[in-house]
Amino acid sequence: MLALIAAVTVLDQAVKWWAWRHVPWARINAGGDMLVGRTIGAWYGAPVTGALLDLVDFAVLSIAVSVLARSRVPANVRVPGALVGGGWGSNLLDRLGVHYWTAPGSVRGAVDFIHIGGHYYNVADFFIIGATPLFVLAAGYYGVRAVARRGRTRPAAPPARGRSRVRFPVIAGVVLTLVVALGAANYGGVAAASCLSARQDGGTAGQGAAAALSAC
Repeated sequence: MLALIAAVTVLDQAVKWWAWRHVPWARINAGGDMLVGRTIGAWYGAPVTGALLDLVDFAVLSIAVSVLARSRVPANVRVPGALVGGGWGSNLLDRLGVHYWTAPGSVRGAVDFIHIGGHYYNVADFFIIGATPLFVLAAGYYGVRAVARRGRTRPAAPPARGRSRVRFPVIAGVVLTLVVALGAANYGGVAAASCLSARQDGGTAGQGAAAALSAC
């Protein structure tokens, strides 16, 4: 799990570093998405509430990864769970300060550069979007099968401790799914690579750069 999380994080951060320097439409996510609306998105973008929400996200991610790592589950649960954790963790690292390396001169947030429809995404978002349904389905199937197996081998109901152990992967999947809605894709950008270029060129390029800077 740790190896997969590290691999996803390194890959995503490296691509974000490249995109901020070479993709003109790269932009910064302050947080929030279409599921939570502009109000919570504004909370993520604010200095105080954004930092508090980042801490909450970090706590939830740590608990979910710890529960998944300690649970006795097969690889078809661990692998997608690790991919989701890696994607979410990489975006969270951006908000915790890594964006100063991937996108120097930008505001706090994750670098999005894959433009699909009216939204922008990054590599971590696709790990989250693709692996979350797989994780929830695998964890749910494993949990139901484990409960059914216990019911066949034991005439009495399994003890509460056993049921809790079986439900851990499912609970972790539900928690990840809910919290991913707060951090996967951005609802509106705060800054863009083109804005940074306009700011750097504003003093020497004349009215064109000044107009671009004012639009940012």
